[in-house]
Amino acid sequence: MALVAVLCPDLLFGSKLEGGLTAAGHTVDRLDDEAGVRASLAASEVLVVDLTDDAVERAAMVEAMGAAGELEGVRTLGFYAHVDVDVRRRAEAAGFDLVVPRSRMAREMAALVERLLSDASG
Repeated sequence: MALVAVLCPDLLFGSKLEGGLTAAGHTVDRLDDEAGVRASLAASEVLVVDLTDDAVERAAMVEAMGAAGELEGVRTLGFYAHVDVDVRRRAEAAGFDLVVPRSRMAREMAALVERLLSDASG
């Protein structure tokens, strides 16, 4: 399967993502900050980013990485609190491949990652 880098400082939700993606056959690299993301990108196929806290900063981080060519071959998936439509718009403008509400991420994490992987290969 794929190596998935997950930037999710929320310990409980991050653990849920790690468990669900691992159960789906992926290798998960849990990260706490931008430095960890940058170190993990070379080997990752998908980057999952929690946009519920510091959303503007994380969206800007992904936008800058994309502009610098650091996301070549890496698909990006962001999730946000469903009530925060501005965060979704900002993430989409920043160039995320897919942006979904946190509740959908919880229900469909493996399917969303698979969708991104299949979009990349086809």
